Amino acid sequence: MLQTEIFNKNVAAYEAWYDNYPEVFQSEVAAIKEQLLKLPENIYGIEVGLGTGRFSKALGIKEGIEPSEEMAKKAMKRGIEIMKGVAEQLPYSDYHFDFLLFVTICHLNDLTAALIEAHRVLKRGGSIIIAFLDKEQAIAQQYEEKRYRSTFFENATYYSVDKVKKLLKDVKFKDLEFNQTLFGKLATIKKIQTPKEGYGEGSFVVVKAVKK
Repeated sequence: MLQTEIFNKNVAAYEAWYDNYPEVFQSEVAAIKEQLLKLPENIYGIEVGLGTGRFSKALGIKEGIEPSEEMAKKAMKRGIEIMKGVAEQLPYSDYHFDFLLFVTICHLNDLTAALIEAHRVLKRGGSIIIAFLDKEQAIAQQYEEKRYRSTFFENATYYSVDKVKKLLKDVKFKDLEFNQTLFGKLATIKKIQTPKEGYGEGSFVVVKAVKK
């Protein structure tokens, strides 16, 4: 609940980040889009924890869940259909979606519970796509250093690629594919970057995995 209140009270500051770092955002969108394009056409999916809908809008995702009412209002103005809920208890039936997108796992209360729920609501052969800041790379470390001066990242949890891999495999996801972007520190990124296969260099990693 604490995290939700923080986002409810700071929507303008959240939106301002995207205005301050447009090339960073577009680089992230490009990396996610590269993974989404591997999926079949005309499939049904949502973004989980979509904030103000910036990513969903840019990626053409029409629906999602968001616990913060004030963030959801912004997302709805962007044309996104919102279901109120949390990642750890998704308000959907089993085998419901072809794909799920997560871009905010650092703000989840329980990533393992969220992945179990994702596995439950995905159809067999469906895909989960997780975009996250790699704990071992520059930008996550930059945020970690100023954790207690940050509105949004004071309570964030950063994950290494190895940790995300383990959690996905533990929950019975398979066929993991990775790409990465954000090469360099935030302040140095002034052009939209082309995503690169794999991980270990870029701060922003995107993994696609398939439900067994």
